[in-house]
This record gives sequence, C-alpha cells and structure tokens, in this order.
Amino acid sequence: MQPKPQLAGIGFGLLAYVIWGCFPIYFRQLAEISPMDILSNRTAWAFVFVTLLLTLRRRWDKVIAMFRTPHHLVRLSIAALLLGSNWLGFLWALDQHQLVAASLGYFLTPMVNVLLGLLVLKEKLNRKEWLAIALAGVAVGNELLALGTVPWISLFLAGTFGSYGLLRKQVPVDAISGLWLETLAMLPICLIYAAWQAQHGHMVFSLFSGWTAALLIGSGIMTALPLMAFAAATQRLDLATVGMLMYINPTMQFVTAIWIFGEPLQIERLVSFGLIWLGLAVFSVSMWQKLHRN
Repeated sequence: MQPKPQLAGIGFGLLAYVIWGCFPIYFRQLAEISPMDILSNRTAWAFVFVTLLLTLRRRWDKVIAMFRTPHHLVRLSIAALLLGSNWLGFLWALDQHQLVAASLGYFLTPMVNVLLGLLVLKEKLNRKEWLAIALAGVAVGNELLALGTVPWISLFLAGTFGSYGLLRKQVPVDAISGLWLETLAMLPICLIYAAWQAQHGHMVFSLFSGWTAALLIGSGIMTALPLMAFAAATQRLDLATVGMLMYINPTMQFVTAIWIFGEPLQIERLVSFGLIWLGLAVFSVSMWQKLHRN
C-alpha cells in the first residue's frame, strides 16, 4: 500500500471510531428523552441529512438501481431492522447506566462475526479463531456464574450488530446510499410509534428547546458522518488495520463508563473483559497472519 493513502485511511478510520466512541457523551445530553423518542428523531434526521447529501452529490442513480433488485432490498430492510434494534439497545443501555455492559457487547462483536461466518457462510476456522471463540464463551459463562445473570444486553448488541454486518456485506451498495435505504426502512416504524404516542398526548417530533433540538437534529448528522469516514477508511486500508482500529469505539465507551459516568465495575466483570481482550488479541493475530499469507 502507498504511504499517503494508508495515512489518510488511518485518519478516516480514527475519525469514524472516535465519533462512535463519543456517542455515550453525546446521547447522555438527551437523558430526559426516552430511547425510542431519540431513535425516532435520529432516524428521521439521518434520513433528511442523507437525502440532502445524495442530492448535492448527485448519487441517486445507485439508490434507484437498488429498487430494481428486490432481493437486495429485502436483505437491506432486514439489516435496517437489526441496525435500528442495535441503536435502540445502545440507547437503552445508556439510559439504564449499563454502558459497561454495552462496551462488552461491542468487544464481543468480532467473535460473533467469526461465529456467523462458521454457521451461515460455512467458513472454516483455524485453531486461533476457535480459541478466541472459546475465550468469549468462557467470559459469558463467567458473567452467568459470577454475577448470576446472563449479560443479555451485551449479547443483544453483539448479535444484532454482527448479524447486521453479515447482511450488509451481502448487499452491493455504498455506505451513504445504504444508509438512506436503511433509514427509509426504519421510518414507517418510527412514524407509527410517533402517531401512537400522539394519541396519548405525547409529541415525539415536538419542538424542544434550542439546545435539545440541535442535539436531536445533530444526531442524524452524527449517524452519517462516521459511516462516510469508515467507508473512506476501508477503501484505503487492509482489513487487519481496520480490525485493529475497530477496538477504539468500545474502549472509549468502557473508559467513559468508568471514569466519566462513574459506573461500577465488579471484579467478576473485569475477569470477563480480560478474557474477551485475550480472545481479541488471539483473533487479531490470526487475522493478521491470514492477510499476510495471501
């Protein structure tokens, strides 16, 4: 790879993952608004922002082409539901002061990707990848035995985002066009929810105060920008480098939860994180070796 494109790719990757890592701080400013209300506004404003972006860049041809392939639209719609569920799960975890558990879920995502590759795509795993999955399984078992509960929000976030990634890779569409179609698929659910709430006297899309309104509108922009940066990074970097950068997001969430939000971290859960981090190290070594053998 050429040095300059690689350096630019690292810059784009850092921008994407740092923005994602700042999401807890950003959305904590909207603590007085319910997670579903935030999701509805985020979806609507992301749709508006990406619509303007596609119009300015004159990229509607790729969107129109997708409507000629119904099977791709079905997969993208299912992916959108998984993505929306993941967004809602994250917002719920943030509202319930379970950001540590959410970061654990995003640390688990690479192992979920490997497992889905085995189960769905019939990919073969080497010893290091099996070891990484085994360590993740022990970590979940430790949560169950030591804390007496299944880390369901962690598993939910890892499962929905991993499944979203699997479906998204099977649809040949760029990040921005894909996001427009995904938010389009989410919009009916959000509008039905808003109409149902309106019948009970609650306006989901009401005019909030200036700062709150700005944050809600900005959430749509904050959704699109890191996806654009991530797409630019993947065009310039190999998968191993992208994979290494991926851990910035849950690391920032973990640090935010402990040192900024003051969430408790039990010793038992720290053991779970240690097992996950060891599994990620083994997985990363395996991925690096695979790419350099090709």
